[in-house]
Amino acid sequence: MPLYTIHGDITTMKSDAIVNAANVGLRMGGGVCGAIFKAAGITELTQACAPLAPIKTGEAVITPGFHLKARYIIHTAGPVYTDGKSGEAELLASCYRSSLALAKEHALTSISFPLIASGIYGYPREEALTVATTTIEAFLAESPMEVYLVLFG
Repeated sequence: MPLYTIHGDITTMKSDAIVNAANVGLRMGGGVCGAIFKAAGITELTQACAPLAPIKTGEAVITPGFHLKARYIIHTAGPVYTDGKSGEAELLASCYRSSLALAKEHALTSISFPLIASGIYGYPREEALTVATTTIEAFLAESPMEVYLVLFG
């Protein structure tokens, strides 16, 4: 199954899961994370995330989607970009691999990603896009799944 790159609002996606570009504490943040918490239900999602925190950068965990169209939210903590020479690309790739593995483990057939770490974590968009597409395409070569990369703006 293919990778689709679209422009839109990830909180409105109807895929089995959407991915939250989370912080390691799984707390409500800004950007896409804040939008997902608001759309899913701040209280419910905060309560669901609390026992799962903290997570490591590149790790992924799953919660219900609550008030979203998606059944699940997969939360992954992206790397803060420093200089591109501190292992950021591998950590970012791990975010995608961990999220896809978790989706596969839960027998999900579709997943929507934001461009992880490209907002407040400062990852250059073009570099983040390259890591995302390369990692997702490698996964799709082995496992069928409908994957959306949802770019905001």
